Amino acid sequence: ISERMVEKLRAKPGGADVPVTIGDFADVGVPGTYRLIYLVFNTLFALTAQEDQLRCFENVASHLDDDGVFVVEVFVPDLSRFTRDQATTVVDLDPDRVMLDVSRHDPAMQTIHSQHIVITESGVKLYPVALRYMWASEMDMTAAAAGLALRERYADWRRGHFTAASTSHVSVYGRA
Repeated sequence: ISERMVEKLRAKPGGADVPVTIGDFADVGVPGTYRLIYLVFNTLFALTAQEDQLRCFENVASHLDDDGVFVVEVFVPDLSRFTRDQATTVVDLDPDRVMLDVSRHDPAMQTIHSQHIVITESGVKLYPVALRYMWASEMDMTAAAAGLALRERYADWRRGHFTAASTSHVSVYGRA
């Protein structure tokens, strides 16, 4: 929903030729159907309510060709990083800059609210992040509720085998 992101796209070579629709990706209306729809870099988790994540899967299903696929790349939650459902991490420490990550975890809602904090001599900048993670099994159930089924799941883009030790996954869904 960012006009500034569209401006950055338009400034790139060929960026003026890319059609753009601005809206909430959970239910943005776009014409037609597609052979490939994808959400990468944990974008699905930016939808912070389970209902929004389901609407996203339903929207995708309504825009997939009969043989089309929906590819989702997300991290596997590592809840061991939280103590009493919170965490503070030093991301970077330089003589003139400190970068911290401070997070709260709500296990009942599967949400994490964080602040990336950058401290310099000129001041403090805050970068808030909110997400709702999904386990792979919940993604599969959400896909099924939207009329999609898991076709493949990999640990990474190199198609590594997905195991209990995997820290991320690339899941490929198609029509059920």
